[in-house]
Amino acid sequence: MKRIFSGIKPTGHLTLGNYLGAVRRWVEVDQHASDSLFSVVDLHALTVEHDPARVLRLSRQAATLMLAAGLDPKLCTLFVQSHVDEHARLSYLLECTATDGELRRMIQYKEKGARAVAAGQGVRLSLLTYPVLMAADILAYGTDEVPVGEDQTQHVELTRDLAVRFNQRYGHVFTVPKATHPEVAARVMDLQDPRSKMGKSHENAAGFVYLLDDEETVRRKIMRAVTDSGRDVAYDREGRPGVANLLDLLAASTGGNPEALAGVYESYGSLKRDTADAVVEMVRPVRERHAELAADPGYVDQVLRDGAERARGMARPLVDRAYRAIGLMPAV
Repeated sequence: MKRIFSGIKPTGHLTLGNYLGAVRRWVEVDQHASDSLFSVVDLHALTVEHDPARVLRLSRQAATLMLAAGLDPKLCTLFVQSHVDEHARLSYLLECTATDGELRRMIQYKEKGARAVAAGQGVRLSLLTYPVLMAADILAYGTDEVPVGEDQTQHVELTRDLAVRFNQRYGHVFTVPKATHPEVAARVMDLQDPRSKMGKSHENAAGFVYLLDDEETVRRKIMRAVTDSGRDVAYDREGRPGVANLLDLLAASTGGNPEALAGVYESYGSLKRDTADAVVEMVRPVRERHAELAADPGYVDQVLRDGAERARGMARPLVDRAYRAIGLMPAV
């Protein structure tokens, strides 16, 4: 059975983009068809200015929402990244394999670094090197496939390059993974800025639908979504990004095809209403299950403890082998 690894960074409240771009596929496909590991990658949240209490709170919330969405600890391994030391152990070996140039070419480093400078903040070294930590997250488990959004493909390509380079220099240790993407809504866009991704944090929360938003808030955000000039409903990601985003959301929520759905509607208003209804119905069970799990924190803690133990059991032998391959003495 193939092995997959993927994770969520606790830098903001999980959105519809996180759910449709990643979590729903994990629930409906990956945990059933593979030996799957899913992680709250909290170490990655430390690469920028952050509130420690908020990172802690969002880490628990993310794990709880992943369970609420339908991840089953009997079918998959769910854990918190910092609970498994092998991620940090392997990351340094891969830093010794990566080059400065290939890390500085990472698009997210350029974008986030520019924002930090504009805000008068220093650019943390970890922002440059975190793609290597991401590679360690993946390679530590002999991962075959990495289900990610389109914006993370560059990081998976770096992971592949590092795995091949390490294997060539020091002997075969790592499986070379590949990225996989869901067919619809792999990249859900901001409702107020449909050329930007719907991430987890932004100055204008009106463009983001959070999984824990109440129904009224979800409807209001979708009904106020930016559309495009003209009146006809057409699916054109480049020329009509606002309408295309709504059609993607509706298709992902109902199992339809965005291009086919475009022919059903004659007005933006009816498209928005149907999209709002579909999104509300899709996320309602997740929100309700989250409330149940949040009232039972002991259960969530136990799932994460068990998951970390299983993850350590998988990662430690492989990371130990990498240490030996690169020339480090075994512990005595």
